[in-house]
Amino acid sequence: MGLDSMFGGGHILIVMLGLLGALLLIVSVFINNQVAHYTQRDERHKEKQLEYYRNTFSQLGVILLGIAVSLFIFFFQQSYLERQRHETQMQELLAKLSVRLSRAAPLLEFVAEIDPVLDDGGAYIDPADGGSNRAVSATGPDLARQVEAIELLQREIDLEDFGAMQFSGDFQSSPLVNQIDPRLWFGMVKDEADLAYAAEQLRQDYGDLRAALGARKPDEGVFDPGVASSVKREVLDVLWDYAWLRDRSRRLVGRACWFLSQGPKFLSLKPIDAVEVRYDSHREWLVEARKAYEPVSAGGENCYAMLRVAEQS
Repeated sequence: MGLDSMFGGGHILIVMLGLLGALLLIVSVFINNQVAHYTQRDERHKEKQLEYYRNTFSQLGVILLGIAVSLFIFFFQQSYLERQRHETQMQELLAKLSVRLSRAAPLLEFVAEIDPVLDDGGAYIDPADGGSNRAVSATGPDLARQVEAIELLQREIDLEDFGAMQFSGDFQSSPLVNQIDPRLWFGMVKDEADLAYAAEQLRQDYGDLRAALGARKPDEGVFDPGVASSVKREVLDVLWDYAWLRDRSRRLVGRACWFLSQGPKFLSLKPIDAVEVRYDSHREWLVEARKAYEPVSAGGENCYAMLRVAEQS
């Protein structure tokens, strides 16, 4: 640890006082030799004058050295206490991060069930661009099966649980928050906001889909021309919500696992651009996430494996 970090720049004052004090003591020793010389020559007036200078310089030297030593001890104690406080805050933040990650990671088991629904036949992009993806183009019996899969996911995934992914809340309560790279911080907060928005929209779109079906079963509603178009529109809305939900939740868990894998050094981490950028499809992000997160582990689990990516995706 350098002197600047240890004494906060006060080392310059300490060194100057120490050097000045030592210089005055050296001068007093030189004067003392002169006093002895004049004593031998019995020049009392000159001897008394030099004794006065010697005593003055020696006292000032001792005082300045004493101040330098006192300041050194003071700054050293303050630096030690600051390091201890920083270490305590770091351990507390890592403990909170570990607990929150342990609550958030299991939710990705349910997110993995979204993968085969969204990536049926190809990578899901958006409601308007299906490509080879059958989730967007499904009609008739395929649409009915899609609605049934959505109803199953609705029963299995409790959207309230995704509140556990508010990692920024733990950082906000820590004095160390200002040491995190701003891009990582804003990326985390943005992902949390997107996740909360997706969860809220999903609640509403679930209700809209049920309203579109009315009392009909899925295989009945999709063959009713007056109902099928409304059902299709609501299904596309739900799928879009799913796309946001799985992407943002995996980004948050992956980033948090990466933080935790670095221990106290995570505050000095810089963003990995490849995993912070937005892609057209979630699959593209997973390719980059694998490169970044597969080499690291936290809590005995590989950070990429923690994302629980379904084989179909």
